[in-house]
Parts: sequence; C-alpha cells; structure tokens
Amino acid sequence: MTSDNDHGTDFTIRLATTQDRPKLEALMARAINELQAPFLTPDQLAASATMMGLDQQLIDDGTYHIAVIDGRIAGGGGWSRRATLYGGSASPGRDARLLDPKTEPTRIRAMYTHPDFTRRGVGRAILAACEAAARAAGFTRAELMGTLAGQPLYLSAGYTVLDQVIDTNGAAPVPMARMGKAL
Repeated sequence: MTSDNDHGTDFTIRLATTQDRPKLEALMARAINELQAPFLTPDQLAASATMMGLDQQLIDDGTYHIAVIDGRIAGGGGWSRRATLYGGSASPGRDARLLDPKTEPTRIRAMYTHPDFTRRGVGRAILAACEAAARAAGFTRAELMGTLAGQPLYLSAGYTVLDQVIDTNGAAPVPMARMGKAL
C-alpha cells in the first residue's frame, strides 16, 4: 500500500519479514533513546529498552506493518490477535493466548517511528493500517499501551486513556497509559 498523506511524504506500507528484524531492532533502539528522552530519566530509558521492542510473534503472525521511504524503514507497528498487550519477544508476562474478537479488543503493538521520519504521517498511517486489518479480522475494539511520547498520536487518533500504568519490570519505573478505542 502506498500512502500520499497530508504531510507530502510518499511511503509504502508492507508487512514486515524476519529479514527486516535487524533494521527494525536498530530503529526501535533509536526511537526509544531519542524520542522518549524528553519524557524519561536515563534510568527509565534503560528500563524501557529492556521491556519494549520487537515481538517476533507479530512478524510470524503476519500482523506487523512497516513504512518504507526511499528504501529505508521509517517506522513499524502491529496489531495482534494474542493477549500480550506490549513488550518485545523477551519481555516478561507474555501471553500467546488467542483473543476472541467478539468479546476482546485487538492489541496495537510495537509502534515506532524512526527519529529521522517523525511528523510525516508515518505513525498515523501504520496505526490506520493496523486498525483496518484488525477490523477485517472481526475485532471491534483496540487497546494499546501508550508511552508518554506516543500518547499524543493515540489521543489524536481517537484513543482514550483507560488506566495510568507504571511498569516496574525494568530497573526503574516507567509511566505509561493503557488506551482504548472502538474500531
């Protein structure tokens, strides 16, 4: 899918493959360190790096989308039919149970934009692609765990804060918000 958006940036959105993983992991590390820095202490940034990241299950399930601009991965994000709300492949508390789309919300997961491509509509386009795919799979609601840096995007896309959360799985507590939206 090619996007021509309000920001004048053309990009292609496609499903990620395992071969994309090294570039996605590097993108995520930069996004965490640079885009979260205005909101978190150095200890919280380090904790974020251990509790966030890419979940290979999203790629394996064919639900992780990436945006490509001029041959570079500009961002990524996925939706999931599994119970895990957030975190990477090695994060604690994972739950691969399949959700019931009739009674449970899909999970919007691992949304990252490369710092070189912020404010170009990349995150919004990936989010829209995830929501459309989840709707096509029968989901009527979505939930996600929003970082402080990501919450403005989600609020502008119609998500509301359901709970304020402090993740204590890392070396320092990291504030986030569980957010939801009707699809």
